[in-house]
Amino acid sequence: MKYLVILFFLAILGSLGGALFYMMRAGSAESGRPNRMATALAVRIGLSVCLFLFLLLAHFLGWIQPTGIPVGQ
Repeated sequence: MKYLVILFFLAILGSLGGALFYMMRAGSAESGRPNRMATALAVRIGLSVCLFLFLLLAHFLGWIQPTGIPVGQ
């Protein structure tokens, strides 16, 4: 479970880095798709939503347990 969450975070950071790369390269003569930065950011948002939904599902199915300060103390 922990490795899957780490993998999601790395994919999110990779997509964010790709968007930064395409944003910095936009000033030069680029002969490709002009919306690669927007695509990379859309992938990042999709991965973030999938991670959130997966963690929510894992909590409801009992795969992960909440920890921390007990309520009322």
